[in-house]
Amino acid sequence: MCKKLPENYEKALEKWEKMTITSDPMFGMVMQNKEICLELINRALPHLKATQIVQLTTQKDIDVVAGRRVRYDVYVQDEDGNIIVIEMQVADRQNLPYRLRYYQEQIDHGLLLPGKDYRDLRLHPTYVIMFCDFDYFGYGWARYVFEMACTRNHQLKLGDQRTVVIFNALAKEFTKDEQPIKNFLALMQNQVDNKSSFITKIQDEIVKIKQEPERRRGFMKFELDLMDARREGREEGELKAEEKGKQKLVKFLSSQKTAPSEIVAALVNVYQMSEKAAQEYVTEHVKTPK
Repeated sequence: MCKKLPENYEKALEKWEKMTITSDPMFGMVMQNKEICLELINRALPHLKATQIVQLTTQKDIDVVAGRRVRYDVYVQDEDGNIIVIEMQVADRQNLPYRLRYYQEQIDHGLLLPGKDYRDLRLHPTYVIMFCDFDYFGYGWARYVFEMACTRNHQLKLGDQRTVVIFNALAKEFTKDEQPIKNFLALMQNQVDNKSSFITKIQDEIVKIKQEPERRRGFMKFELDLMDARREGREEGELKAEEKGKQKLVKFLSSQKTAPSEIVAALVNVYQMSEKAAQEYVTEHVKTPK
């Protein structure tokens, strides 16, 4: 572990204590509570009327072609075979439609096993729900719903049973159908509706999670390992930059027909190398005339 362990530990602990429902790890841990997850799904997709979660996986990794991997915050299958992927997005990276396109493709890729018929996908309508801490489309709507439709007649649906629902936590106005999700979107903005039993359940679950030593230890280890990896990456980058600089300096001085002893002196002066190391570097990188 690096020398700055106490400082890094303090940062990781502070991050753990400050996590809210919009924090990726916390959202996933809260959604592991099937009761809360099921209620959120039914508030987001009221027509679904799901009564049971058959499969629930958080931070689900899907290995796909070309060595790429997609990770879903929450992956659910209900009693009717519906597949619901739920994502929490707090940063607008200007790529939401393409991210959704990729998610949809990978969901189907995971469902359609080799040798199976395309028609088997009928058994698994898919819903991708994005809870966004920003209004990607800028209309101010609380909910944007997308299904594949004909451009000539929007009432003509392709019928591929794929639906994307994007929620905007910044919305100020809500239709009657959007009322059930209103207080959850408010919670994303740190506005807690203490009169809502659903929001109280979520807040109580967050408190409970933060008090669990095993979960805290798991998070702390992950954060500290991540900090170390970043530090090592920076150091590696600095070393690469330094090596590139040395090579440029040696190449330039050599082109000026500078004596090897003077190149050694320059390396010692600029990069604080020992004279022996500088001499070995010059011997390795400077071609001596035959």
